[in-house]
Amino acid sequence: MSNKPVQILILSDGTGETATSIVKATLVQYEEQNVETIRYPNIRTERQIYSILDKTHPHQTIIAYTIVLNPLRKAIQKIAVQKKLPCIDLLGPLIQTFNEHLISKPERKAGILHQVDEDYFKRIEAIEFSLKYDDGSTLHNLQSADIVLIGVSRTSKTPLSIFLSYKGYKVANIPFVKDIKLPTEIFKVDSKKIIALTIDGDVLLRIRKNRLQKIGVHNKSGDYADKLYVYHELEQARGCFDKYRWPVVNVTDRALEETAADILRIIRLRQSQS
Repeated sequence: MSNKPVQILILSDGTGETATSIVKATLVQYEEQNVETIRYPNIRTERQIYSILDKTHPHQTIIAYTIVLNPLRKAIQKIAVQKKLPCIDLLGPLIQTFNEHLISKPERKAGILHQVDEDYFKRIEAIEFSLKYDDGSTLHNLQSADIVLIGVSRTSKTPLSIFLSYKGYKVANIPFVKDIKLPTEIFKVDSKKIIALTIDGDVLLRIRKNRLQKIGVHNKSGDYADKLYVYHELEQARGCFDKYRWPVVNVTDRALEETAADILRIIRLRQSQS
């Protein structure tokens, strides 16, 4: 008996996530079996199928597929018969049963089952982007962001970035610090993507003092939670925002969802005006 693993070839006209999940759930019952799964997504032509299955061997290969287009399904079935390969149509029996019992007919659109998966991957990409571009940690290719948030420390830049990224938006956030110039990369970004954040001075002062207490810093001589410094920083930030005509959203005592909704409304309005 060969020591080579049995290959399970997963063919799909979408991402292959559905078929892969089914195969993995089944393989749990065969933990001692030497198995290798290989996924082939985005199958669109018979040529792709022939190329994938050309060098397969009867006792070492199993085919599992989720293909909705009949010509491609028939091509897989034909090759499987010719090469004596075990072949499992994971979608066909469901479509057949539904055809017999449902009034409407299937769309037969390649990849239609994976639209949700595509949305999921879009959100993951946005979350990864927002984490990478948090608090000005990365500025390279900043213009690829969908939204850029600018504000002084403790104006909810990071929570807002993550919240918006869960909705599929790539968000970068840049800190505004008193007497320090903003990075030049900001001015390469389409200004319609930029939203400035502000907050009531007394509220910000309270938040910063609480922040220092939580991290165990009790040095009251620093500027971070000094009342005069905080007010001057907010004033300087507002002057900068006005200079560049960036829309300003006040986050004082507002829910994250409410602020995020305002940001999206402004972004969409500015884009529509262009």
